[in-house]
Formats: sequence, structure tokens, C-alpha cells
Amino acid sequence: MKRYNLIIIGLIFFILGCTDSYIDEIIAVDPGPDTEAPEVMINFPLEGTLIRVPEEVTPININFEVVDDIEIESIKILLDGNEIASFNEFLDFRRVVKIHTYETVGNGPHTLVIEAKDLSGKSSSKTVSFEKVEPYTPIYDDEIFYLPFDGDFMELVSTTTANVQGSPGFANGISGTAYDGANNAYLTFPTTGMLNNEFSAVFWYNVNGDPNRAGILVIGPPDTVNPNNMNNRSNGFRLFREAAGSMQRVKLNIGNGTADNWFDGGAAADIDPSSGDWVHIAISMSQSNAAVYINGNVVREGSYPGVEWTGCDILSIGSGAPRFTGWGHLSDGSLIDELRIFSKALSQSEIQAIIDAEKP
Repeated sequence: MKRYNLIIIGLIFFILGCTDSYIDEIIAVDPGPDTEAPEVMINFPLEGTLIRVPEEVTPININFEVVDDIEIESIKILLDGNEIASFNEFLDFRRVVKIHTYETVGNGPHTLVIEAKDLSGKSSSKTVSFEKVEPYTPIYDDEIFYLPFDGDFMELVSTTTANVQGSPGFANGISGTAYDGANNAYLTFPTTGMLNNEFSAVFWYNVNGDPNRAGILVIGPPDTVNPNNMNNRSNGFRLFREAAGSMQRVKLNIGNGTADNWFDGGAAADIDPSSGDWVHIAISMSQSNAAVYINGNVVREGSYPGVEWTGCDILSIGSGAPRFTGWGHLSDGSLIDELRIFSKALSQSEIQAIIDAEKP
């Protein structure tokens, strides 16, 4: 008992001693001269951002950051010349990271300005221009999917954004920007509403021969026998390319439910990767006939029993992954632009009309 009493008494003296001798008073430190104006960074929207939603008016989350060497006094947000928000109370006076929601952005171009001022009166601002684009209306009969790749991966008919794998980018395209493939990169979309008795897809393509084989568009079923190296070709389709000497040959494989049918155009379906040229590719499938077109010309067509869609719940763009990997047709380093899907088998004249409307 005496031992415990001595320990308690010792703790009391230690605490008193710390209070009297070891805790320094808070002393103000001179932060020095205020030499720098605030730095403003806008994280969203970025310059040239296109906002695509079905609604005529939509909210926007303005994401910004302000940093100052001494102390921020105030921040203002202006949209199209009108002040929509201001702030003068901050938990951190040197760095402010904030997301402000503005509820009513209408169609058309807009200019966003964020102004910041510090205690010494120095100020700075950042300006970006963005646009709320009017909802997309399909311009072709039976068009059910349109992906323009204009700075984002949103499909405009359903306003669905792709599930992005890896780090694909953007490059100059036929119209605006295009999908720029990268190693281990591709996009996927759910196929809800996309699978019909007839099916067509059209797009512009600028082939990169490295790697020397790749998937381009795939809608296929899972492969339960080879789940880590899928190659179930009984249903859906696989559009891909592979080396043919110095050329790249485009091939189409379609599953009819019990077997697969090949539409290989041989040399007629070859693209020269050294040319750097854009070509237009189209596939058209009815329940009795399928065809592959390059620049509006038939490179292979023939009859078959019709496509079977059972289990085909994923569209892959820019790779055979995840449903067509067994032969090494993985990510495509090529450029893809203006991808459209239709719920009918397009005729050659309809394909040519699309080419004529889109070609530069």
C-alpha cells in the first residue's frame, strides 16, 4: 500500500513540476513580409469542358484551390460576370480547397472566374471557359449509341459514362478529339438496350501496328471453362486486327449460339499502319447476313444463321479484354473516333452517307 501511495505522490509532483517548468507560453511568431499574391487553381470545370446531360438546366460542382504565402482574406466565384458565391472564413488561412455547387447552369458557353485576395490587398484570378451542350438527338434512323470521344468517355444517347480501364487518352480526331489507346487500357459499357436482332457499328480508325494484334470492338459472353483467358465465341461478336506481313488485317467473328462464323476479308481488309491515314470501318449484321466494310467498300460478306446474344452483357472498346483474350487480342494503341451503333443492319448506301457527312 505504501508503495502505491509513493507512486501517486510522485506523479502529482511530476505534473506540478511540468506545469511550472516545462510548458512554454505561446509566443507569436512573425510570419514575415507578404510578398506573393494568392495562387488560384480550378480543378473543375477545366478549359473546354463539355457538360452533356439530358436536362436543359443542370447543377455543376466547381472544384478549386487557393494558396497564399501568409493569409487569404476573401474568395469570389463569378459565372458569366455575375458573382455567385463569396467566402471570407477559412479553417486554413493559407490553403483553401473547396467544392461549390451551383444549381442552374443552362445550355451554351460559360465563363468561370475565381478571384482571391490576401490580407495585404494583393489579388489574383483564374478563368476557364466551358460549355453546357444541348442534349444529343440521334441524327440517323435507329441510332442507339454515339460516342464522339470529345474530351470524355460519355455515350450521348443514354448519357452513360464508360467504365475506364487503365489510362487511355485523347488525340486529334476526325471531329474534335479521338480515343487514344494505351497499354492495358480499354472502355466498357453495359449492353442494356443495345442487343437486337439486327446490329451495326461504324467508326473511324487510325491504326497503330504496335502491338501487332488487338481487339477493337467486342460483345461476348463469359468463358466459364477459361475464366482467366476467355475465348468463348459461341455468342456475340469480336472485331479485331492482327498482322498480315507489314499490314494490319481486320477480322470479324460472330457467334450464332452453337458455333462461330468468320468474316475475314483477306488482303481486302488490310490497313497500312505506316500511312497514318484514317479509315472508316463498319460492320452490319442481320439474322441472315453479315458484312464488313472499309471506307464504304465491302471487304467481306456472307450468310450465317444470325447472332445470338445470350450472356453478352459487356461492350469492350479498344481491347478484346475481358471476354476475348485467349488469342492475345488485348489493348489497342490505335485511335478511334465517332463510334455509332444501330439497331438495324445498315446498307452500303447508308454507311456511305455517314462517311460523306463525317469525313473532313
